[in-house]
Amino acid sequence: MELEHKFKMLQMAYVGVLVDSLRWYTKEGILEKVTEEKRKEQFISGKQRLSQFGISEPEQVFIKLSDLFNCACWKIDKKNSYFSAEAKGCLLCAASKKFMTGSPCNIYCLDPIEAMIKAIDPSIQFKVEETLWDGGKCKIEVWR
Repeated sequence: MELEHKFKMLQMAYVGVLVDSLRWYTKEGILEKVTEEKRKEQFISGKQRLSQFGISEPEQVFIKLSDLFNCACWKIDKKNSYFSAEAKGCLLCAASKKFMTGSPCNIYCLDPIEAMIKAIDPSIQFKVEETLWDGGKCKIEVWR
């Protein structure tokens, strides 16, 4: 089996594991509590994740995670000290809707992204404009 094919299979298996955990968190009524606890953990480990992924600039968070996980393909629109990141599709969101789980957006995507960005510079502002869970795209605005 070719390396690229193995990598794609691992990405799909990863999404499957995340959807399964969401299914259980939703079924047990603990998704909100687990999301809150995981958010705290993300902010504690933000600097470590930046180092692991070789990230030094805020927009790289979106680019590197897109490349690694192939879940949401983020497009960056940069203007001076501001940029927006937009994704029109997300494998995890689509699979979660298909299996009728709770939203994966914060627990597995937005909170980790925000935590890494704020680990670069805590004064950076991070605003979620829209998500694919409730809308037609994910749109995040980031500025200093």
